[in-house]
Amino acid sequence: MTLHPYSMIEGISWPAIPPPRSAGLLAMQYQLGQSQWLPTAELERQQLDQAAKLLRHALATAPHYREKYGTLALPDKLDWNTWRNLPLLERSEIQDCPEQIKSTRVPPSHGNIRLYGSSGSTGRPIKVLGTDMTHFFWLSLTLRDHVWQQRELTKKLAVIRSKITSGTSAGWGEWSDSIISGPSSALNIRTGVDAQLDWLMAENPEYLLTHPTNLHALLRRAAERGVHPANLRETRTFGEMLPVDLRELARQVWGVKLTDMYSAEEVGYIALQCPETEHYHVQSENLLVEILNGRGEPCQPGETGEVVVTTLHNFAMPLIRYRILDHAEVGEPCRCGRTLPVLRRIVGRQRNMVSLPNGRSHWPSFPSTDWLAIAPIRQFQIIQHDMQTIEIKIVCPLPLTAQEEAGIRTLLAEKLGYPFDFRFSYHNRIEPGPNGKFEDFISLTPDSRSRN
Repeated sequence: MTLHPYSMIEGISWPAIPPPRSAGLLAMQYQLGQSQWLPTAELERQQLDQAAKLLRHALATAPHYREKYGTLALPDKLDWNTWRNLPLLERSEIQDCPEQIKSTRVPPSHGNIRLYGSSGSTGRPIKVLGTDMTHFFWLSLTLRDHVWQQRELTKKLAVIRSKITSGTSAGWGEWSDSIISGPSSALNIRTGVDAQLDWLMAENPEYLLTHPTNLHALLRRAAERGVHPANLRETRTFGEMLPVDLRELARQVWGVKLTDMYSAEEVGYIALQCPETEHYHVQSENLLVEILNGRGEPCQPGETGEVVVTTLHNFAMPLIRYRILDHAEVGEPCRCGRTLPVLRRIVGRQRNMVSLPNGRSHWPSFPSTDWLAIAPIRQFQIIQHDMQTIEIKIVCPLPLTAQEEAGIRTLLAEKLGYPFDFRFSYHNRIEPGPNGKFEDFISLTPDSRSRN
């Protein structure tokens, strides 16, 4: 795939002579193209060297870290033992003392200060500061994703998501003022599913970007109506945990692949899907990501642990060993040859775990085929109110029969691992959370609330 920059010189379009930002983005793509193949030891060495620069900056300019780390003496070369003994940064610390985490002296070369926010699935928002430089890395990794997946940027993109104004644009995004791309159309996700599908058929894009649960609803409705956007090549998802059956559903209904990405508003891209497999590569050039077990030790391949993130280039509000409250499974080294760490799957947050009366907990999975084998359910959400009670919110053309409700109870008792008191409620539509994201299972037990 070739990226085609705009030329800044009148009358010269090939080879293009790009303006400074385009040149910077292209130069970063060249470096990212090299660093993805670095030997693991060299990749980690580069990360630790950059983390040391960030850590020294935080100790010198952010009161929170001076107080938290006390008289920490950094070695000349930061090592993993020193790093892993640093205390973790809690989400509540960002919420309770943001002014203390902010840097008092942001390097002028990092550009303007930018505000990023996360409403959070728990309803407790956080605000994080970044800079033009952190935004530049976000743009660079967006382009890396396009390069990895070999997208034709001159084709049409459709976007259905939250926090967006419906309309059309001449390019695919902010970076398209630097790199030539085709048109894009946007629709707010709160539009009804049938209206979304009508819009998608009229737009007939090559690429679609939306949230996983919204794509699931679109695919199910498209299958019922027997419609297929003729030009569509790829569906792209972000912002939620990916349902286990969604990739296959996209192949069955529309005959297209699904590419997922793992990100968070306060830190940006965490991992992008490998171009050759369905697992994820950590974006190690921008973040230091640790997957830790219950003892605070790095997880091994096949193990699931807590995601801890350090933003290597945010000198406005350093987030050092930040507990993002997600969990992920570590994967084996990738057959593609890239040495960027592998996440086999993103499994969710603490509040998306079911808590059982015996003290155990796990992340349940709800393939849509299991539900549809019982009743024509269009949407569902499961709420654990306490250790005995589960509410099942249902969107269905007609209320379930007693036999269908009994079938759902049996299914969920098996999936959840306990015969809870299941109570049904019927709705015309189940709205996503305040951040525009949808969770199919939410635990409101005290343990889940305390961890979020």
